[in-house]
Amino acid sequence: MLKSELTSPVDVTLHWRPEAGSAGQVVEYANTRDGDYTILEFATPAKNTYEHPDLIPETEFYYRVRPYTGPASVTVDVTLPPGDEVPEIEGPDWTAPVKTGGGGTPVASPEAAAADLKAEVKHANGILFTWQDRASDEDGYLIEVRPAGAADYRVAVQLDPDTTSYGVITLPDEKTATYRVRAFRFGSPSNLTHQTTGKA
Repeated sequence: MLKSELTSPVDVTLHWRPEAGSAGQVVEYANTRDGDYTILEFATPAKNTYEHPDLIPETEFYYRVRPYTGPASVTVDVTLPPGDEVPEIEGPDWTAPVKTGGGGTPVASPEAAAADLKAEVKHANGILFTWQDRASDEDGYLIEVRPAGAADYRVAVQLDPDTTSYGVITLPDEKTATYRVRAFRFGSPSNLTHQTTGKA
């Protein structure tokens, strides 16, 4: 059951009960009940609240959460060299997603986990990930990262089904981090909850 409250005229806080056994919950919003929903966060499995701050005054907001499930790959540890520059790409764009997959195993099976995950350091803030797609019915792939010292993984990138390669430009706290790839499927959405913001 999803609940929401206006904690100020332009701030909304959501509360829900996480679905047992899920890999996490997707928090989404739209400005009309039947509109296109935008993902606000891939919440960790145990997280049960989200704050949506500094919203447009006197505007309607509709919210829902959806669990997602799917097996994660083995992990890879990456330590990047020092520096904060992101050089211009010369030649083919190695960061672009490549879709050469087409696995044959349903996401509900552990055997659908991506295989042969590799991480190639391209520069001080760039990593090229490649893997083998073994899932047949995924809604997409997630690249998940756990920076050194962090307790939980977070979603770095959401990708289309059948993706087998993607280049990540890292965040400052990801110089040393552990990565994995997850084939995932969305579950059924929760009830909708609705708030109308006030005057700023």
